[in-house]
Amino acid sequence: MTMLRAVSVTVGVAVALLAAATAAESWLYEEFTTDGNVRADYNAQGQQVASLMLTQQSGGGAFGSRQKYLYGEFSIQMKLVPGNSAGTVTSFYLSSGDGPGHDEIDMEFMGNSTGQPAVLNTNVWANGDGKKEHQFDLWFDPAADYHTYTIIWNHKNVLFKVDDLFIRSFRRHADLPYPGAKPMSVHATLWDGSYWATLKGKVPVDWSGAPFLVSYRAYSADACVPAEGGPLSCPAGTDRWMNRQLDDAERGTVAWAKRDYMRYNYCDDGWRFPQGFPAECSRA
Repeated sequence: MTMLRAVSVTVGVAVALLAAATAAESWLYEEFTTDGNVRADYNAQGQQVASLMLTQQSGGGAFGSRQKYLYGEFSIQMKLVPGNSAGTVTSFYLSSGDGPGHDEIDMEFMGNSTGQPAVLNTNVWANGDGKKEHQFDLWFDPAADYHTYTIIWNHKNVLFKVDDLFIRSFRRHADLPYPGAKPMSVHATLWDGSYWATLKGKVPVDWSGAPFLVSYRAYSADACVPAEGGPLSCPAGTDRWMNRQLDDAERGTVAWAKRDYMRYNYCDDGWRFPQGFPAECSRA
């Protein structure tokens, strides 16, 4: 009887711990609404994993946050589409909406043929003014394991980070458009970008490889929430990211990414800007 009771207590504790871990990791349906092919599971560590699926018949999947934010640090771990992912687009981004004057901060992952590097497209929109892409060949296989992708958005700059490495800083200039007035929600999508994603649309999705799957886990938002007619409601420790700018070492990783892995910089595209480059291109 004593042994049975001990086993029962042990099992009960294990179940309670698993339930607590599950509750702590149940971020998808508590914080997001979903659309299309979205599934939630739990791994052996109790982490909730959100999977988006893309098929030719039913399309892709997406989730978007119920809450809107004005400045914050947003991160998620992602495992991208394996194998021949050409034509697919996976995203993690912030957006104020779909209107012509919208703000948006993008991390988009454009698939590629087997053996070719996936491409990370970063972009910033302010008042409907975009076309500020920096694109990078990823220096690892983003489908082999999870990697952490982070956007830091504050009143001074937008910072893009892959794992522990900053790869881009988009600075605010008082006389230029900047996403600083419109609250934005957090989004993730998987969709068919055959017309654009891979080699400017030359390589479409090969549907014989469907379904295509991408997984998200460990979502985190440390961010301020706008109050109607009042000040921002910000969590403790906001200063950690609210005034965050790059130090010398971090500027070094940005330079490294630009030198060794950048494949497109809008500030070098004279064909796209025949009348002259955007003003921020000439500012440090």
